[in-house]
Amino acid sequence: QVQLVESGGRLVQAGDSLRLSCAASGRTFSSEVMAWFRQAPGKEREFVAFIRSNGATTVYSDSAKGRFTISRDNAKNTVYLQMSSLKPEDTAVYHCAAEMLNIVHYRETRGYRYWGQGTQVTVSS
Repeated sequence: QVQLVESGGRLVQAGDSLRLSCAASGRTFSSEVMAWFRQAPGKEREFVAFIRSNGATTVYSDSAKGRFTISRDNAKNTVYLQMSSLKPEDTAVYHCAAEMLNIVHYRETRGYRYWGQGTQVTVSS
């Protein structure tokens, strides 16, 4: 059974940094795209970033570009999201996703097969 388990979310102050982790189990995702999305209260789940299997290619949303860095450790079957200069509008549940189904839908939840339950990030002003 495939599981994606996120961790690292917590309450931080605006301007702080935070690193999220997503550990996969049940199969290896070393050859798959992995991604991060987030969902704020009352809003749709939105794309944050994805990373290709070799780690050489990354894509970010406009809101994440320049502040967030996605990375992966294939030996640990884990993907990370390093977030800096956090803002109150970054407050959301952050979900990781694995196995991109269609790159055309990379910004959409239907673009990925597996999902984690999420970790809460709260940024206070």
